[in-house]
Amino acid sequence: MNFTIEANDPESAARAGTVETDHGSIQTPIFMPVGTLATVKGLLHRDLSEDVKAQIILANTYHLYLRPGTEILKKAGGIHAFCGWEGPVLTDSGGYQVFSLAANRKLSAEGCTFRSHIDGSSHFFSPENVVDIQRIIGADIVMALDECTPGDAPYEYAKQSLDLTRQWLERGMEHFCRTEGLYGYSQSFFPIVQGCVYPELRVRAAEHASGLNAQGYAIGGLSVGEPTEVMYQMVETVHPILPKDKPRYLMGVGTPVNILEGIARGIDMFDCVMPTRNGRNGMLFTWEGIINIKNLKWADDFSPIDPQGTSFVDAVYSRAYLRHLFVAGEMLGAQLASMHNLAFYLHLVKTAREHIIQGDFLSWKDQIVKRLAVRL
Repeated sequence: MNFTIEANDPESAARAGTVETDHGSIQTPIFMPVGTLATVKGLLHRDLSEDVKAQIILANTYHLYLRPGTEILKKAGGIHAFCGWEGPVLTDSGGYQVFSLAANRKLSAEGCTFRSHIDGSSHFFSPENVVDIQRIIGADIVMALDECTPGDAPYEYAKQSLDLTRQWLERGMEHFCRTEGLYGYSQSFFPIVQGCVYPELRVRAAEHASGLNAQGYAIGGLSVGEPTEVMYQMVETVHPILPKDKPRYLMGVGTPVNILEGIARGIDMFDCVMPTRNGRNGMLFTWEGIINIKNLKWADDFSPIDPQGTSFVDAVYSRAYLRHLFVAGEMLGAQLASMHNLAFYLHLVKTAREHIIQGDFLSWKDQIVKRLAVRL
């Protein structure tokens, strides 16, 4: 993997770059649609590539390990061959899912024993076998195993958790460096900077991760219950420490405003289930603000879903029609809403990139965030 910075905003930490992988280029800043089980819910790959303009999708190690399992994925030749997506893929290590979904989990220096949320069967993740699983999945970018602490974790717990994550990171990176991919293309390994809401711990984690000379760096354990301003503070804390010539990935974030504020603080990559999950429940993100399409006020509104949108959905369907689909319980409603939201998110980061290159990102961002959070 190679990362090139093409422009820096003169008034913020925002930058525009390109990540080169063996499955294609990624122009940053970028939003990655979440395809947890090797599928972005309800959307064809054609829609993702042609209308949404997705350049990379995210899948999840925990879920794919449990179902369909590594044996099937290996027989298929990896995730690209299995699901038919030809672009880059990033896999989360599964650490967050172990700590949020799995029952009866037990942590130790060796790893984590947990029970499947599907059938209760017992499993074990170690820093090494999580690398092995991601080698079998075949993602272009793989993550280190970590413990994701809740946003309200006390300092002593967060400190102990960070010590464990640090041990796991060193072992995972060592194992990654002594193993190879299975399918004839390269993979990259990203450490995850943890530390909860404590600047001292975040600094310690960022300094340690930076010393490993990885190909990119993730910031985890945010957007998990802490106030938004604290999340921004933690990003600002690690920004001057992480290598400037490597991509930075803020995990699980977030709203359109969160993304623009993250870009202003030097973040290059984002993912979040919000555009698809909220879309399936009738929440639409637009350049004018946020729409609850189920509201009666849209019943006879025949204007485009987003007059400033650039997607197929915006060009063809009206707010009235989409509301009709939701009220009638038609599955097409959830599909169109998901497609619209993802297209909006990708259009948002593309526009942000254009303003970074033009040199006026910060002034544009400060104006646009006032509109994006308005409830229409």
